[in-house]
Amino acid sequence: MSNSGAAKTIYLVDDDPGVLKALSRVLRAEGWGVETFASAEAFLARAERPAEGCLVLDVSMPGQGGLALQQRLAAAGASLPIVFVTGHGDIPMSVQAIKAGASDFLTKPVQAQALVAAIRAAIEQDLSARDADADAVELRQRLANLTPREREVLAAVAAGRRNKEIAGDLGVVEQTVKFHRARIMEKMQAANVAELMHMAARLGIGSPSPMDADAGAARSMKRAPTS
Repeated sequence: MSNSGAAKTIYLVDDDPGVLKALSRVLRAEGWGVETFASAEAFLARAERPAEGCLVLDVSMPGQGGLALQQRLAAAGASLPIVFVTGHGDIPMSVQAIKAGASDFLTKPVQAQALVAAIRAAIEQDLSARDADADAVELRQRLANLTPREREVLAAVAAGRRNKEIAGDLGVVEQTVKFHRARIMEKMQAANVAELMHMAARLGIGSPSPMDADAGAARSMKRAPTS
């Protein structure tokens, strides 16, 4: 059993006190912290906007409903994963919620095991997304350390160009291209050419087709020294 969300807080928003009490008991038994709110307005009035954890949200409530709260949070740039729990859901409503970024949509009475599984999946997805965002930021920082010439060489490598071809394009000798490639590998912290090309693709550099990228990587690795 994954414990990646063990220290997270689950935020329950439901206008039914009985539901809040029952779900709180289930979630605390899993080791999560739990905060409960009787309305969307009460959640929005919370002193600090939660950045991590999971929001378990009822759809139909007096005042602002769950879908409206989801839209407000999205407009504010909040990335808290959402699991909807409702007794009044229908297929169009669930499709709307999922398209707007909800992790899951469960109907009442929800089974404890299903709810726990949905929350764990939501937290796992959120953590993966955060890791991917952090990786993208780090890649852009590495790219920023390249000189303009090194960026030119990287783009050519990503497009599958050979050292000799790159040298001809740039009007330099092939040894200079090899020097730039070595510096690029070092600055981008790439273990091999295939990894470098994957980084370039993520950064939108060179924009080769997957087939061209694979072919370019294969040619480069075939020419690499075997010592």
